[in-house]
Amino acid sequence: MPHNVLVAFALTLFAGLSTGIGSAVAFVGKRTDKRLLSGALGFSAGVMIYVSFVEILKKSREALVLELGAKTGSWAAVGAFFGGILLIAIIDRMVPSFENPHEAKLVKGLEDHDDEQRLLRMGFFSALAIGIHNFPEGLATFAAALKDPTLGVGIAIAIAIHNIPEGIAVSAPIYYATGSRKKAFVWSFVSGLAEPVGALVGYLLLYNLFTDVTFGILFGAVGGIMVYISLDELLPTAEEYGHHHVAIYGLLGGMAVMALSLLLFL
Repeated sequence: MPHNVLVAFALTLFAGLSTGIGSAVAFVGKRTDKRLLSGALGFSAGVMIYVSFVEILKKSREALVLELGAKTGSWAAVGAFFGGILLIAIIDRMVPSFENPHEAKLVKGLEDHDDEQRLLRMGFFSALAIGIHNFPEGLATFAAALKDPTLGVGIAIAIAIHNIPEGIAVSAPIYYATGSRKKAFVWSFVSGLAEPVGALVGYLLLYNLFTDVTFGILFGAVGGIMVYISLDELLPTAEEYGHHHVAIYGLLGGMAVMALSLLLFL
């Protein structure tokens, strides 16, 4: 397997398995630092929004214009971008709101529920829902890292940060329902595996078809997916944690760090 493919898989695995960090956070419950989490979610959104508009959509358009011409290539890039948004929006709508990881669930309060079966069901369905959402994210990280490893690192870190509260959403209800850290961690770990699985599917189905047109369309879709995740999940969840300005400062900080990292590798 080529070295760049191994690097892309490694970054995707790192991003996916960061749900395990969320498990660890859930185990300490009341000691969770919501300000830190709010800022981290905002930071992740800033990274993903900035890189989507400034770098990913730009690379998508460049690749498609080169192959299809200025007008057709530009239309194709924009179409791929909104196609990615449509794809992740459809996936999002397929998941009932109760089990949807985009519906923020704070750690505080879960332990006050008496209905263990309800908590257990919440945890298992959250694992399934997060697995569904993580699949296209894994494909996105893999495709970005394959095209540009430096860009892939930034995206992998951003997705890893936003996977932490998803790990909480899975592990906290299972932990409070069963009292088993092992079960909570295992289910959180399994939900994160959907990202490297997404990368594997992308490699098996698309690697031999990776022309400039394929890359351009996939990159455009990746940009759309990441913008949707940022606006639909990361920023609203940061707000749910109750620190509006901390989330905004994190957003601006994420944009600044991503901008600096791109400038340093010109």
